[in-house]
Amino acid sequence: MLGMKEKDLETHPNNNVIERFHSTFRERDKVMRGFKGKEENFADAFRTYYNFIKQHEGLNGKTPSEVANIDLQLDRNRWLSLVRKANDKG
Repeated sequence: MLGMKEKDLETHPNNNVIERFHSTFRERDKVMRGFKGKEENFADAFRTYYNFIKQHEGLNGKTPSEVANIDLQLDRNRWLSLVRKANDKG
């Protein structure tokens, strides 16, 4: 996705973003093989981190949610802001 702009993704869609997510997840999953019983929770938390917290170089320092125009107005501590917002909704 280097060199591609958001507009280019609309006219030439591809699966680079999800393939990168899978690659990043596999890297983390390898070192956690002994982690038993909470794999599903870990996958959900990692997906949340990847889409809402982690800024991606290939997206010009934005998160996938920001590129998708999902503005959660997170503070500097993005995890804490996201947890607080989730708690307020519950």
